[in-house]
Amino acid sequence: MTFSSQPEQSPLGQRSAYIDQYNPTLLFPLPRAAKRAEIGLQDDRLPFFGADLWTAYEVSWLNLRGKPQVALVNFTIPCETPNIIESKSFKLYLNSFNNSRFASAGDVRAKLVADLSEAVWRGAPHSATIGVQLIEPELFDAQPVQELDGLNLDRLDIDCDRYEPAPELLTAAFDEPPVTETLTSRLLKSNCLVTGQPDWGSVRISYSGPAINQEKLLQYIVSFRNHNEFHEQCVERMFVDIWRQCQPIRLTVYARYTRRGGLDINPLRTSQPMALPANVRTARQ
Repeated sequence: MTFSSQPEQSPLGQRSAYIDQYNPTLLFPLPRAAKRAEIGLQDDRLPFFGADLWTAYEVSWLNLRGKPQVALVNFTIPCETPNIIESKSFKLYLNSFNNSRFASAGDVRAKLVADLSEAVWRGAPHSATIGVQLIEPELFDAQPVQELDGLNLDRLDIDCDRYEPAPELLTAAFDEPPVTETLTSRLLKSNCLVTGQPDWGSVRISYSGPAINQEKLLQYIVSFRNHNEFHEQCVERMFVDIWRQCQPIRLTVYARYTRRGGLDINPLRTSQPMALPANVRTARQ
């Protein structure tokens, strides 16, 4: 790593000027390594695959005649990248397109691909491009809304008194035949690592292996309620805790967080290579 970026050095939680002319230097990458080290992970030996699926709802620019254009944009950032993008810097960067002129939507997409790929791979010995899908207004009607599929854990009538991550709550039936199931909850809440502002989400946990105690799993999900971490870090912590405590054969943890400032972040971590789900928003997004 040839640069140092810390959350407290980012624009998050600070007064920021509104810059409406294209400026890729607004992007603020944050290394993943430090938070991964807290849960015993090294970037060269990750126990998961996956990606962070972002959706930007507030993207606009000017055409060559000065007429505003709008779009939705889906971003796919592999979890192997050494950096995440601090979300406020992402918003400031997208705002910098607002009064900038581009010949086409394709030119805008090319800038997004180049700038974000450079930022998330910065400091790595190799690099690659991230996925960027720009959706123009003619296709807005085709954008679906649906809930995460699976058995709803929120139906359970449980007591909750732990509001910081408590992996010791997790248990599984190691002396019984393995199962395959998908469990969901809308009760995920964590807080921004820097500002402490609430982040609301839904989570889907799919696994094969010893049957996980569902009441304990829901209590564990609720235990993130007062925890301060970025979305990506919460999902990785959740994956590692379940992997270690419940010892599944296969595991996928997928969270969809509600948008803030026109952006939502939806991390997925999985123990086996798989096709990424369509970036379909839930009702709360």
